Amino acid sequence: MATLNLQPLERLSSIGKDAFINRYYRPQRPVLIEGLTDTWNSKWTFEHIKSLAGDQIVPLYDNKPAQGKQSVYDPVTQMRFGDYIDLLQTTPTDLRIFFYTLKDHCPQLLEDFDYPEIGLKFFKRLPALFFGGGESKVFAHYDIDLPDNLHIHFEGNKRVMLFGPDQSRYLYKVPFSIHNIDKIDMDNPDFQRYPALRHVRGFEVYMKHGDALYMPSGWWHYITYLDGGFSMTLRALPRTPRRVAGMLYNVFVMRLIDNTMRKIRGQKWLDFKEEWAYQRTQRLVKKAATSSLPFEG
Repeated sequence: MATLNLQPLERLSSIGKDAFINRYYRPQRPVLIEGLTDTWNSKWTFEHIKSLAGDQIVPLYDNKPAQGKQSVYDPVTQMRFGDYIDLLQTTPTDLRIFFYTLKDHCPQLLEDFDYPEIGLKFFKRLPALFFGGGESKVFAHYDIDLPDNLHIHFEGNKRVMLFGPDQSRYLYKVPFSIHNIDKIDMDNPDFQRYPALRHVRGFEVYMKHGDALYMPSGWWHYITYLDGGFSMTLRALPRTPRRVAGMLYNVFVMRLIDNTMRKIRGQKWLDFKEEWAYQRTQRLVKKAATSSLPFEG
């Protein structure tokens, strides 16, 4: 089976604020921090969330990409939250909950954690939970608002692949989007069809209950739930002028163009973008093969 070129991500048992800022935030280096939730109470479990929100009806998503004029935010089904948690604990499933904001849906949980003192200025309106079953995968993408993310996992295990913004040119990034071609199998890449993937350099990390993953602004992530579990993401919005400008463009210009074209052209627009991404990247591969300049340059 083919695999991407991935290195194990650095893991720390603890870190102070100054060290985190100097070693990871400023150089925009990802890292996994173990034990960051040790001082939290023990309520970050399926059963506690079920006791608080089990009767809520939640939208669920699966591994299939949106097609045609379908919005990526359209759920495939809905389910009582408690029944969904039971499903996660008993049966492999690709059904996921996406961006369950605590402030809007379960504010009681806001009292059950402390914002980590690592130097990031978290946007406190948007702590959000993500749930997935043992067959769930989250397609390779970066976050549209370009935050620095602290991704904290609970229950079960998950695997995360990470790629820096400089790897976008090898990943077949789709224009007017934050993801790559959805036909690419990140777990078993087809290097004949997608030769640029041979040049990708990234990191791989396995997460367990209580682990916290720092994902810098603009970093790609591809997530596989190995067991039923859930994670909380704390976001620190971009602060440099360049990243703020990128966020504003993505949110207010790029997304508007993409949504408008999807409404007008539907699947033809999606197919056009993917073909554009493929041909653009293939030209880079061909140019590198006939030039003295390396593709990595």
